Amino acid sequence: MTGPKRIGMEVSIAISEAVRQCDADVISAYPITPQTHVVEHLAEIAAQGHLDCEFIPVESEHSALSACIGSSAVGARTFTATASQGLALMVEIMYIASAMRMPIVMAVANRALSAPINIWCDHSDAMLARDTGWIQYFVENGQEAYDMTLCSFRIAEDNRVMLPITLNFDGFTLSHVIEPIVMLTDEQVREFLPPFTPLYRLDPKNPVSMGPVGIPEIYTEAKKAHDEAILASRAVIDEVWTDFEKRFGRHYQAVEHYRTEGAQTLLVGMGGLTESMRGAVDSLRDKGKKVGLIRLRLFRPFPHEDLRKALGDAGTVIVFDRCLSTGGPGGPVASEIRSALYNLPKKPAIVSFIGALGGRDVRTSQFAELIERSEAIAASGSIPDYEMVGVRE
Repeated sequence: MTGPKRIGMEVSIAISEAVRQCDADVISAYPITPQTHVVEHLAEIAAQGHLDCEFIPVESEHSALSACIGSSAVGARTFTATASQGLALMVEIMYIASAMRMPIVMAVANRALSAPINIWCDHSDAMLARDTGWIQYFVENGQEAYDMTLCSFRIAEDNRVMLPITLNFDGFTLSHVIEPIVMLTDEQVREFLPPFTPLYRLDPKNPVSMGPVGIPEIYTEAKKAHDEAILASRAVIDEVWTDFEKRFGRHYQAVEHYRTEGAQTLLVGMGGLTESMRGAVDSLRDKGKKVGLIRLRLFRPFPHEDLRKALGDAGTVIVFDRCLSTGGPGGPVASEIRSALYNLPKKPAIVSFIGALGGRDVRTSQFAELIERSEAIAASGSIPDYEMVGVRE
């Protein structure tokens, strides 16, 4: 008996095919490296008649997301994609999209922010947008990028959520790589993803106001309601991922454990580099070291309680960030984990490393060295705010 067929496919194309299978109504985007292949392929799909949609070419990413808000407001299933400086140009509109509860799905091929100009991967663009009120998660490989695209529309459009989603995937090292992808049939996707039925929509026959002025007497309440909505989305995210596993056999969680049984030292990471981190954990486990990996998939809403349970019993926690919070206390993920664990009666030593900026390689052997080095740092009792990995003298 043969299993599902794997198809060799560029990861960007796999995301595009997932959008096609989700039957998106409107795609509005502006090309930017390394995201361009996603919307190029969608433009081809639309032009060839394989997707009945409106493809809106615009003059900038700011306009792209503005058009997405308009299309989502009238009840259209809406998708866009961007990277780096393009995401930076969208940030003004990202706040509006989430506060107006527009369930837009956006794929971000993560790329370093300028200057100096750099087209390779790190997480500085995603961290720029972390407080915009969007659900955010980071995928590790092509299969997950495809699967999470399908899940994103269902989560975003659920009437209990009605929030936009950013799907982050590594630029070039994932976006332009061909991987074996198990694709669902169009019929399976239709069964998994119901039609979009918004709570409210712009309709001349039933006029409503969207996004009016928020005077001081209501602004605070609006922000509080927004925060409660994104926190409440976690239950729906888990529900959708559980249903996806029941239907198709692939398991996803907000926080995932790898070889953590009895581990005294835990490495924490996000995105594609966690595959290299697994190799480092394997090599040290083979030497008898009690180490493990915690892979953070969901970044917003931040899974505080999951991380407390996962990390609370460790002696040392190593957090690897691909973004420097300039002038701050190191990496943004490390800062949030320190905050999440602050009130625990017994806290692990948290060692922050920052590296792989602008696409610089960090090899499996280097992660193994970082794990061993962190244990020495923790034992010294003098833990720096952060340490930059691979800085040349």
